Amino acid sequence: MPIPFPRPLAILPLAAVLGLARADTLAPIGPTYGIGEEHLLAMIERRLREREASGELRRLQQQIVERGRQAVLRPTPLAVPVATLPRTLYLDPTYVLDRPIGDGRGGVLFPAGTRSNPLDIVSLSRRLLFFDGRDARQVALARRLLARYAGAVKPVITGGSYLDLMKRWQVPVYYDQQGILIRRLRISHVPALVSQDGRRLRIDELVPDPVAPAGQEGKQ
Repeated sequence: MPIPFPRPLAILPLAAVLGLARADTLAPIGPTYGIGEEHLLAMIERRLREREASGELRRLQQQIVERGRQAVLRPTPLAVPVATLPRTLYLDPTYVLDRPIGDGRGGVLFPAGTRSNPLDIVSLSRRLLFFDGRDARQVALARRLLARYAGAVKPVITGGSYLDLMKRWQVPVYYDQQGILIRRLRISHVPALVSQDGRRLRIDELVPDPVAPAGQEGKQ
């Protein structure tokens, strides 16, 4: 008569019991040792204390502060060529929705294909003047335009120190962070004066006076 084999489900509890019993009875088969490596957090703390004691940590902190200070005083300049010929361009800021905008309740506020022009809602009250603050010729031109338009111009630099110009001119000077405005307005050369012309933006590329030396910050 064949001997019946136990079903798989019956073997599992048995194996578990045998395994536990064997684990309880096993003895070490060789010598054991403690962990010799230094704890990671303890090592980090030790090295920080060593650098603090040697003054290296303070020097690193001062370097970080100075880099941040220079980034504020003189942001990374934008690579925008200087205009060599006067030119006037026009930009239509109208945009078209590529997808519908809902009201959050299943309705549609603006369907896809809706056209909108921001100048129909908000006008450009002051001109925007983009120039490189490291170029004495462009700085001199910007100073003359500020005087001509009697404060109706916002100076925006693409390089140099806006804080130095603010102290010298006693007017707000802006910086085009990461070239966002330059790209949106499609400005390819500086100096460039942006103004509103009806429902369009007019961009005048200006040629700086060649008398002042290039590559130096202008002084008034």
